[in-house]
Amino acid sequence: MRVLVTGGAGFLGSHLVDGLIADGHAVVCLDNLSTGRRRNIEHVLGSNRFEFVEADIVAPLPVSGPLDRIFHLASVVARHAEQPIATLRTGAEGTRRVLDLAAERRAVCILASTSEVYGDPVVHPQVETYAGHVNPVGPRSSYNEAKRFAEALAVAYGRERGTAVRIARIFNTYGPRMRPDDGRVVPTFITRALAGRPLRVFGAGRQTRSFCYVSDMVEALLALAEADYSGPVNLGNPDEMTVLDLAREIISLAGSASAVEFGPMPEDDPVRRRPDISLARRLLGWEPKVGREDGLRRTIGYYRSEEPPV
Repeated sequence: MRVLVTGGAGFLGSHLVDGLIADGHAVVCLDNLSTGRRRNIEHVLGSNRFEFVEADIVAPLPVSGPLDRIFHLASVVARHAEQPIATLRTGAEGTRRVLDLAAERRAVCILASTSEVYGDPVVHPQVETYAGHVNPVGPRSSYNEAKRFAEALAVAYGRERGTAVRIARIFNTYGPRMRPDDGRVVPTFITRALAGRPLRVFGAGRQTRSFCYVSDMVEALLALAEADYSGPVNLGNPDEMTVLDLAREIISLAGSASAVEFGPMPEDDPVRRRPDISLARRLLGWEPKVGREDGLRRTIGYYRSEEPPV
């Protein structure tokens, strides 16, 4: 098949590109390199089954030729608080352009949504039928509402124009190629531990998260693309842990002498986050394979050898 990956030079996107090429597909990667990095795709730039298009998702999409699948991963993730308008435009205008392209080329569109659509959930673990508990005007709202709107738009294209859509609600994912300065907890903790700097947790660190290694997430996305199901599907690892325990585990695995510091809780920071993946197990025959310790060791090894200290 010929497949478009928006945000394909980013962390998750570049791993997905690798998986698609390994499966024998031709891949068009579209990225404006605002958060994605050319270094993530350098190893495939010479492939005759790979094409890189540097473009912004909110502008007309310069992608010609037939398309069988579109994985829409382009998003402003970690810097949404600094760039709320760009975040909302990407979720709204960018997603509309992608869905128009999917409708025009009769391609299946796989939308990368997020667990953030659940906000600070009062239902635990989170199931796809839960509508969420979101503050539409809070500091996280630009990202939450951008993804909620993108889901609504995808469903609308399916209903009104017959576009084949798949919605992946992605929970915390980690692994090599995450930018060390992108603000997410795993690269932040690892780079600080390797530099011997303190790891800061919010509040008492009792808030929980669930972390999925990137190779497992790529397998899930590829399986979802083949499923005949248009509703949202939770994709993540249900192995839940506190942020404080994550900090201590990374310090231990990195062999670091870093201390743990405590800071005030940010507004609207979710207290608990864990996916119910019953639907993914039943629909896709998928569940995570990489254990947390193994995944963290691989990621720490990447930052030791590939990333400059922060």
